[in-house]
Amino acid sequence: MTISTADLWDERGEELAGLSMQLRNLGGTAAFTGPIRTVQCFQDNALLRSVLGEPGDGAVLVVDGAGSLETALLGDQIAQLALEHGWSGVVVHGAVRDSVVLATLPLGVKALGTNPRTSDKEGTGAVDVPVTFGGVVFTPGKTLWSDEDGVLVER
Repeated sequence: MTISTADLWDERGEELAGLSMQLRNLGGTAAFTGPIRTVQCFQDNALLRSVLGEPGDGAVLVVDGAGSLETALLGDQIAQLALEHGWSGVVVHGAVRDSVVLATLPLGVKALGTNPRTSDKEGTGAVDVPVTFGGVVFTPGKTLWSDEDGVLVER
């Protein structure tokens, strides 16, 4: 990413929505951008794994885990899968695990926090539906920008 979110806001202003929620930078790449794909799930990461196993073509997967910190939705193995398939980042409204390894991977990862507990593998949830958290609607196909200052999304 060549432009900071602060400069992007100064250029485009209200064309963008800014995530009001504070997420932790947990991946090895702090600044990333791309078209949005989404997964909506609750304490179940089977759909997330499936989607990140598809070609990412530089996209960002936004995961609405309903803010649950009870189980991790992303760990080092799924993050490696995302890298192998060309994803630029993952934004998780929930928890991740393997944070020491995630910090070494050239992948953007933002999440509420961490938890070593694994999630269910039932495949419940939805893919590529609009999801909302932190005052932002994440619509598949719109662009997301993320850096150390926060997350911006096309309205």
